[in-house]
Amino acid sequence: MFEIIEIFCSWCRQKIALHIAEHQPLLFKQGEVWWCSFGMNIGDELYGKGEKFARPVLVLKKFSRNIFLALPLTSVERCGSWYVEMELRGTRRWIILNQSRTLDARRLLENVGTVDLQTLNNVREQFIKLLTS
Repeated sequence: MFEIIEIFCSWCRQKIALHIAEHQPLLFKQGEVWWCSFGMNIGDELYGKGEKFARPVLVLKKFSRNIFLALPLTSVERCGSWYVEMELRGTRRWIILNQSRTLDARRLLENVGTVDLQTLNNVREQFIKLLTS
């Protein structure tokens, strides 16, 4: 029990640091993949790893200069209607549709690359299909 409390406290410190840090708005676009400070979450919610609680995410929709809809990625092979397989920089990844989150750009850490338009359109279609089924 103490270990999980320490992990959550560590994430709280990281989250506060992200919130109060001097911030120049990042230039990011739909279809880009970024390392993102995803956080430590509850139960079956996805979480990030390492001291920055990072995980790669696809920017599915940019709502404003700082707010976007993120779809997390995993390198662990998955199948089912909640996952879309893709390739980025020669590496297979799986986009996790059912763990979408609206995030602030202050969580973005490093740009990894951009998915091609065909992949982005496929992800959009599968996401809409998941939401409407």
